[in-house]
Amino acid sequence: MAVDASKKLSAEEYDKLSEADREAYDKARKEKEDAEQASLPYTWKQTLQEVDITVQVPKGIKGRELNVLIQKRRLKAGLKGQDPILEGELCNDIKVDDSTWTLDNGELLIHLEKVNQMEWWKNVLTHHPEIDTTKIQPENSKLSDLDGETRAMVEKMMFDQQQKQMGKPTSDERKKAEMLKKFQEQHPEMDFSNAKFS
Repeated sequence: MAVDASKKLSAEEYDKLSEADREAYDKARKEKEDAEQASLPYTWKQTLQEVDITVQVPKGIKGRELNVLIQKRRLKAGLKGQDPILEGELCNDIKVDDSTWTLDNGELLIHLEKVNQMEWWKNVLTHHPEIDTTKIQPENSKLSDLDGETRAMVEKMMFDQQQKQMGKPTSDERKKAEMLKKFQEQHPEMDFSNAKFS
């Protein structure tokens, strides 16, 4: 069965795919995503804490010839007197005081500090193509640099975010469901059909 990678599948649809179809779908989605990202007028990468954007500008340009505006939810960058190279609403809020820009040999480097440092961004500007954040592989060196407790917390948050995006229960919701199940087994005389978690 050929899978149409032009449309995003729901978690249920994806789960129904065979291993081969999943691989083909993931590969096609990745190629589409790579092509969309390559067509942007900048490149970007992120960690859970920050987003770094690189914009190519003509070599020899001085900082004073640039127009860069960094606001809590907006970003604008380009050459003075010309249409902006990028402009629009940011995917999420940033810490303006901790965000900076520098010019380095024909590259405008924009560094944004995220307000929510527990979430991957789908895109830089909301009107630009999204990436699949469930496929992000954080740099292992960074994760392994954390102490055991922090690392476990970050891994749990990453798992929970992926589960939420796929419409599946988070680790806490799963734990509560398991506790309820055990309690039901120990107390078969009680009716839990209307039990709700808060």
